[in-house]
Amino acid sequence: MIKVGIIGDFDENKPSHEATNKALQHCAKYLQLDLEFMWLPTVALEGDIKKDICGFDAFWCAPGSPYHSFKGAINAIRFARENNYPFIGTCGGFQHAIMEYAQNVLGIAEVNHEEYNPDASTFFISALSCSLLGTTRKIYLKEGTKIQKIYGEAEIEEQYNCNFGLNVHFQDTFDKSGLRVAGVDTNGEVRVFELSPHRFYVATLFQPQLSSTPQTPHKLIVEYLLETQKFHNEHK
Repeated sequence: MIKVGIIGDFDENKPSHEATNKALQHCAKYLQLDLEFMWLPTVALEGDIKKDICGFDAFWCAPGSPYHSFKGAINAIRFARENNYPFIGTCGGFQHAIMEYAQNVLGIAEVNHEEYNPDASTFFISALSCSLLGTTRKIYLKEGTKIQKIYGEAEIEEQYNCNFGLNVHFQDTFDKSGLRVAGVDTNGEVRVFELSPHRFYVATLFQPQLSSTPQTPHKLIVEYLLETQKFHNEHK
């Protein structure tokens, strides 16, 4: 039995949340894995969480920001990154993975998200110039990245459901510091980050769970679960 902790505040009325559950279920079935997953409310992740969440084999930071607790989400992402747990962040998870890295690796004290603090003078995460709600867009994957090897191709199309992304003025800052730009859109704006040499740490602005089906399980989620199984076998 492998266990995945989903960082986020579950809402049955959000299609992306139901899609996350269903994608994990049918991708695990495709791999013939016994899977248990649990949503981890962000308010419950604010304190010393090691004893509460160290029993999971991987973490997924789900869409649905603003979360009930920004601090809780950042705390759990940091735990996953620092302890080399398989991690995937999609949409809001992408945004918060960026802010966690800015705070705790780059040491930037003021990391603002326009959705949380619209009156701030500078934003790391800002409103997209063109909304991606309910859209499908091309993404160009960089040669030699983990995600490019997973897809086996350089150009893909994925579904989005978001209005916020990384402020382009900070894109090079992350790419040069280790949180590598792994995929960009037609304008060269980052849509995928990955962290090396972390075993599996991928953040996507798109939502792979939206296009994953029992007939065609999403390659990225399948690979994530395979890494989760490896982690479990190494630590059981």
